[in-house]
Amino acid sequence: MFHRILVAVDGSAHADRALAEAIDLARAEHARLTIFAAVPRPAPFVGVAGIAPAEFADELEAEFSRILRTAADTVPDGIGVRTILGRAPIREALLKQVQSGRFDLLVMGSRGRGAMRSALLGSVSHHVLNHSPIPVLVVHAEAGSRPPDSTSSVVAEA
Repeated sequence: MFHRILVAVDGSAHADRALAEAIDLARAEHARLTIFAAVPRPAPFVGVAGIAPAEFADELEAEFSRILRTAADTVPDGIGVRTILGRAPIREALLKQVQSGRFDLLVMGSRGRGAMRSALLGSVSHHVLNHSPIPVLVVHAEAGSRPPDSTSSVVAEA
């Protein structure tokens, strides 16, 4: 059913759980796994805080490269894996990947902030669910850590 799975990581607990689910699916489906992370753009006030924006951007890129390496190292032998480091805002970068036509499924974590906070703050998973041309599996970090108005995982068909 799924041959090419894309999983988004950012070093958080919910992304780690999404990676674990993606690994299980890749193993069960004999699928290839692509691990994706996007380097966030530094906030405009970084230079004002005494940190050179270019230096901070380099540190962010190094950190997200490390996150990708760590994630790839958790994938067991026998599962094909590659990594992609995006350099755009996460919503834009992730949608560009899913719209490329190279993947059958996207697996991503959700902070599980609940409907009200997500409406006010925005939600990457919500945005991707609404714009993805491929099925999306949204995974929460832990069943006990989510608000009462959410579910442990959501699958949306494109």
